[in-house]
Amino acid sequence: MANPKKPQRRTRPVSGNRRRKYCFFCKEGVEAVDYKDYGTLRRFMSERGKIRSRRTTGACRRHQRQVAVAIKRAREVALLPYSSR
Repeated sequence: MANPKKPQRRTRPVSGNRRRKYCFFCKEGVEAVDYKDYGTLRRFMSERGKIRSRRTTGACRRHQRQVAVAIKRAREVALLPYSSR
């Protein structure tokens, strides 16, 4: 009886040189994100005006939610654009 070969599982390459991203607001000691601080909020938006994900920005869950709400408020009062052309 011959052993049938198991199909090999594909594994993702492990990159050990990646730095862990830390939340910008936790590091700075910010309690609440202010919608009027559009300079900081621009860091969390793409060039096309979309809100960047937590995975991209490194923000914690709490602050990412506050950033999203602050960006939406800043758009409403015309401090930030909804999109760029």
